[in-house]
Amino acid sequence: MRVALVLICLALPAQAWKAGVSDGICTLSHETANVSVQLTYDPALPQYAITVTGPDDWPDAPVFAMHFLGGRELFISTDRHVIDGPALTVTDRGFGNVLDGLEFNTRAVAASGGAAVDIPLDGAAPAVAAFRACTTAPTA
Repeated sequence: MRVALVLICLALPAQAWKAGVSDGICTLSHETANVSVQLTYDPALPQYAITVTGPDDWPDAPVFAMHFLGGRELFISTDRHVIDGPALTVTDRGFGNVLDGLEFNTRAVAASGGAAVDIPLDGAAPAVAAFRACTTAPTA
């Protein structure tokens, strides 16, 4: 029975939050069957970006919002987003609230117009901490 459970778990796709660096840009990513979340920080600009890609195109709407739930609840919104089909991107020079929301909660809901996607935050905290460390590392 335990062997079967291990084999089933190994067969499931990994859904871990991952932090890293690519070409000097800090990255944080997560993907499930329904949503992909990509954060970047480019110290050369300096600028953060988050792209939330859902299974369907985002509607053209004036506001994008994220509601973080399960710990330190937080609601943030912006009208400075760009929609490209199923991908919605927000850029800014500061992302403290976004990072706090990802690190200290259990789920997030990203919404714009009538569309919304659920983002599980299980296991996000260590990757968010690594992303934060990358964004504050000295550049040479």
